[in-house]
Amino acid sequence: MVKRIYLSPPTYYFNDSFKLSKGELSYSDIYEDVNSFEKSVKEYLETDKLCLALNSGTSAIHIALILAGVTSGDYVLCQSHTFIACANAIRYQGAIPVFIDSEKVTWNIDKQYLENAVKDLNSKNISPKVLIATSLYGMPFEFDDVYAFAKDNDIKVIEDSAEALGSSYKNRKCGTLADYGILSFNYNKIITSGGGGILVCKNEEDYFRGLKIATQAKDVSEHYHHSEIGYNYRMGHLNAKIGVAQMDVLEQHIKSRRQLNIWYRDLFKNIEGVELHSEKSNSYISNHWLSVILVDPLKSGGITKENLRIALEKNNIESRPLWKPMHLQPLYNYYPYYGEDVSENLFLKGLCLPSGSLLKYEDKKRIENVIFNVFN
Repeated sequence: MVKRIYLSPPTYYFNDSFKLSKGELSYSDIYEDVNSFEKSVKEYLETDKLCLALNSGTSAIHIALILAGVTSGDYVLCQSHTFIACANAIRYQGAIPVFIDSEKVTWNIDKQYLENAVKDLNSKNISPKVLIATSLYGMPFEFDDVYAFAKDNDIKVIEDSAEALGSSYKNRKCGTLADYGILSFNYNKIITSGGGGILVCKNEEDYFRGLKIATQAKDVSEHYHHSEIGYNYRMGHLNAKIGVAQMDVLEQHIKSRRQLNIWYRDLFKNIEGVELHSEKSNSYISNHWLSVILVDPLKSGGITKENLRIALEKNNIESRPLWKPMHLQPLYNYYPYYGEDVSENLFLKGLCLPSGSLLKYEDKKRIENVIFNVFN
């Protein structure tokens, strides 16, 4: 059997400075690894904000919600077309998710539906406390308009850039734009630490408060004294050590995935009924973590995204449908939803294509042959 081509496989790079010590490690050694990773991410983001290293992007969202003051019964706005971690983190706090539809270009949160949601909730004497806005598949959301509206309505904004490390909006790095920023270093992201996340904090107060909560909320004391709930969310030092090394190849991986996106664009340019997820303007720079297409069977001669997915799978090539909207999930389909059918159509027509940073020429030829056979 031919080797499998994965959607976004992990790649690891180890530079000369990556060494694992034999024998006993001091606590200072362990802390230094994590601190070094936080520093390297902060420097890459070119920000004065502080980076808190955690064990996942989901943990970072949860801590951000706590820092934003979200408690049981609060309402939190969240786009429906996203990974379930956003909604789950809201429920961790006992809060109520309010799902918002996407707009048709970036596929991220639609400001008009956001406005409709806030207006309707306000009419019921409900004031949403936080908005989680996601940059899906590496594509920045329409930050300026969304953030300005949120500020006008006293809503804090969590920027979920778990998929958008290296992307930028108007020359500002994603993750640094809002009140809190989220980055992920999961195994399938553009670089990986073997698992992990970063919470970008706006000031030292939030950083140290988040650090306390992420390390079981131990109070300052000679003994183990706890006056509030904490969590075991801190990034492990081995993950941090791996992460520091991967930062050296981040720009290389971004370049590779952007070039791959151009290759897909050329591949599909003469195929009717296929639309590649594209940047809205020069203000939006995507890392193209995943290259994603929409297949419209009304324009493609009846060919569907599922026809393509099955054909790829038969050739041992992984692809994946887009996120199923939260308002259609059995776990969340009874929560408020504002919008129409944009996110639903993205799910019905969308397919994520192999986007690995080290995809070889022969891999691309295999993908190309399957695509041409399906559409011809």
